[in-house]
Amino acid sequence: MPSNTALAVGKDIDYVFVESFNPFSGAPQTVVLAKDLVNKYFSEKHTDLKFEDYKVGDKNIPFKIVNHCKGSDLEGISYEQLLQFTQPTDGDAFKVIVGDFVTTTDGTGIVHIAPSFGADDFRVAKQNGIGSLTLVDKRGRFLPEINDGTFLYGEEYVKEAYHTDAEKQVEFEKQKQILEATGKIKELKAYLSVDERIVLKLQEEGKLFKKETYEHSYPHCWRTDKPVLYYPLDSWFIKSTAAKDRMIELNKTINWKPEATGTGRFGNWLENLNDWNLSRSRFWGIPIPIWTSEDSSEQIVIGSAEELKNQIDNSIAKGFMTENPLGKFVPGNFTAENYDTFDLHKPYADNIVLEKNGKKLFREPDLIDVWFDSGAMPYAQVHYPFENKELIDDKKYYPADFIAEGVDQTRGWFFTLHAIATMNFDSVAYKNVVSNGLVLDKNGNKMSKRLGNAVDPFETIEKYGADATRWYMIANAAPWDNLKFDVEGIGEVQRKLFGTLYNTYGFFALYANVDNFVVDLNNTVNVSNRSELDRWILSKLNSLVKDVTEQYETFEPHKAARYIEEFVDEHLSNWYIRLSRRRFWKGDMSDDKKAAYETLFECLNTLSQLMSPIAPFFADWLYQNLNDVSGELNSVHLTNYPKVNLSIIDTSLEKRMEMAQKISSMILSIRKKENLRVRQPLQKIRIPILDNEFRTHVEAVKDIILAEVNVKELEFVTEEEAHIVKNLKLNFKTLGKKCGKHMKTVQAYANDHGDLIIAGIEKTGQFKMNVEGEEILLELEDVEIIPVDIPGWKVANSGQITVALDITLSESLKEEGLARELVNRIQNLRKDSGLDVTDKILVKIQQNDALDTAIQNNLNYICAETLTGDLQVVQNLSAATANSVEVDELVSTLISIEKLN
Repeated sequence: MPSNTALAVGKDIDYVFVESFNPFSGAPQTVVLAKDLVNKYFSEKHTDLKFEDYKVGDKNIPFKIVNHCKGSDLEGISYEQLLQFTQPTDGDAFKVIVGDFVTTTDGTGIVHIAPSFGADDFRVAKQNGIGSLTLVDKRGRFLPEINDGTFLYGEEYVKEAYHTDAEKQVEFEKQKQILEATGKIKELKAYLSVDERIVLKLQEEGKLFKKETYEHSYPHCWRTDKPVLYYPLDSWFIKSTAAKDRMIELNKTINWKPEATGTGRFGNWLENLNDWNLSRSRFWGIPIPIWTSEDSSEQIVIGSAEELKNQIDNSIAKGFMTENPLGKFVPGNFTAENYDTFDLHKPYADNIVLEKNGKKLFREPDLIDVWFDSGAMPYAQVHYPFENKELIDDKKYYPADFIAEGVDQTRGWFFTLHAIATMNFDSVAYKNVVSNGLVLDKNGNKMSKRLGNAVDPFETIEKYGADATRWYMIANAAPWDNLKFDVEGIGEVQRKLFGTLYNTYGFFALYANVDNFVVDLNNTVNVSNRSELDRWILSKLNSLVKDVTEQYETFEPHKAARYIEEFVDEHLSNWYIRLSRRRFWKGDMSDDKKAAYETLFECLNTLSQLMSPIAPFFADWLYQNLNDVSGELNSVHLTNYPKVNLSIIDTSLEKRMEMAQKISSMILSIRKKENLRVRQPLQKIRIPILDNEFRTHVEAVKDIILAEVNVKELEFVTEEEAHIVKNLKLNFKTLGKKCGKHMKTVQAYANDHGDLIIAGIEKTGQFKMNVEGEEILLELEDVEIIPVDIPGWKVANSGQITVALDITLSESLKEEGLARELVNRIQNLRKDSGLDVTDKILVKIQQNDALDTAIQNNLNYICAETLTGDLQVVQNLSAATANSVEVDELVSTLISIEKLN
């Protein structure tokens, strides 16, 4: 506050003059403040209080507005200096000026201006010829003249945080003695900050109207959390404003991800561009290569080591230096060893004295902004313009196709790259840029060692691996969005993606090794001759290549990662592999089995290539394991990126297989809800027909659906034939925004015409309503269609598809269910015994009335599924040689298996 030299008002803000009494002294007073803030300082309850009734000390203080004006009317008015320690000598002072940053969100609508301690303050003061007072030194202490002997003493820290405990105690003793001796405070019990003592001083002088604690948002040291003071320094600037229009124009040619960063944050920065402050008062960094005479009349700017060496030789000849620190440097030799013969950093560069016109020239003491160093990267890394000049000038190496950095680099690397490129080469420095978001903790807070919420990246990578960590970070959020980092999410990625792919490869390798199968890419089964399941997964694979390539090329790797996850989990593992298992189990190498191997190989091989940019280590492991039989081990990173084969993409096949997956999922959800195991066969599914196209698609995948959900029949019916009834439930959360005041009307219409809405949404995915001349569109997200179960059947609905499942169990169905459970238990025993998948076995089962008929009626099925050459039902088995097996909740028995020679 002692350094304030002006008051700023908003040009178009309305101000008022208010007559009242000073709440501390009780003296009559007229105050000026923004009209919008009157009630912050004067209670509306006191509007009718009479001035003649007021007594000093009353809490209820009368007031009245006696005049008003615009901020522009106050401009130029002089006022009395608030703290009269010293006067500025570099301009006018203590006048009201207009500032474009003044608001009425808080304060009084009138801002104190201290040109020495703020960018806005400095700018507006300079525009209005206002001088400055720099009454704080570089240590953060007041100058000696800030001393009134009572409240302020000079030479003390402006901020309490910089006192040591011992210094603070000394200051407290000093304050106590003075303030108690002068009667300002009866008994001082604690140290008073500078802020608190300025308040006391203003109060005593009758200049205080209100006091309150206000948290000011100035910067703090990131290591100590102590406040950092702005301080005015002489600096070197680059006149970047001269290239402002061209920088804006070139920025529009850059592909920003997200676009809003380029048009908004970065675009706004360029629109409001200031000249670039180049110099920094630090020790480490690149020295400014400018030498200036003490009277500033002569100056040399050095452009190369060779030029500096020659200038030093000149200085030696003139008697200003005795030896050349670049004496061993050989111009034109660009080896690292040659450049290591000298060091131009501080303090060595400061010892160099140059000569011009008989005067000594000393290096400017500051360093260059480190961001200049970063912005010069494209040229510096190829030692431009001394070597490889054509790489830059002929744009062989420049501009960059793509860069990525944190969104906080808008004013740093992004800007300096762009500014240097524009000013020197009239070019962009990069064609595409991803503006990365921040990595936060799982609760959305910034990570900090001090707060204890930081995640150690080395521990995380050690535990989960680099690929899983990288995949989680890329797939979990768009690169430009902030990521809430939760290590549990990496574990999920390990299981769902890498674990699934590992097991899928393991399945392929197991059977390929059993069959001694090696893919011969020159002799594969033609795709048109492969099964529909093969053609479908290859169609999905090529659709995946198309989608992933598009996302990589448009710099949206999160979408690419999610496409790969969906393909691996939903299509390859949980659909193709499961439905193809029997083909791999067959003994003979038929064309169908060969095609299955070739199809799965192609899927895994292509996946290794698609995922390699995100998971380079796992992708290379997978690729090499798939291809090491050739004896020519290669790396996935040396292969050509896969190209989509559009002729293999069959959208009609993909659509009907999607229906098969969806219908199967709906039926399986019914089974789960009704606690009906998938191994328990059921008799029938009924599906209401939407149209002929729908029937054709479902008919084509009927066998797949029946096999997947273990049901014997699929019947097409109308909803009337199936006696299916559906209820409609509105989603008020989404409809509230759409309908607004028409919500009740829409609700009433839905109650009366629910069937129409359901039919429309099931057929087209939407239903249009006209309410009081306004069209309202109901979509799938706005409603829930709830089917009503019918006796013996369970009904499910999802979008356009409705299914009804017959859950009645006949005796034969129950027996078949037991047989399937028995197969599963025998297979588990085979696995636990370490038998090869091709070994035939002898199975003995202890007789159990609940199992006898099931075994007898399904004997061939059980033997075929388990490679059983001989199955015997015996009266007794020894628990020592047989295994106790629970077939279902009610049936247990003993089973023994042994390998047949």
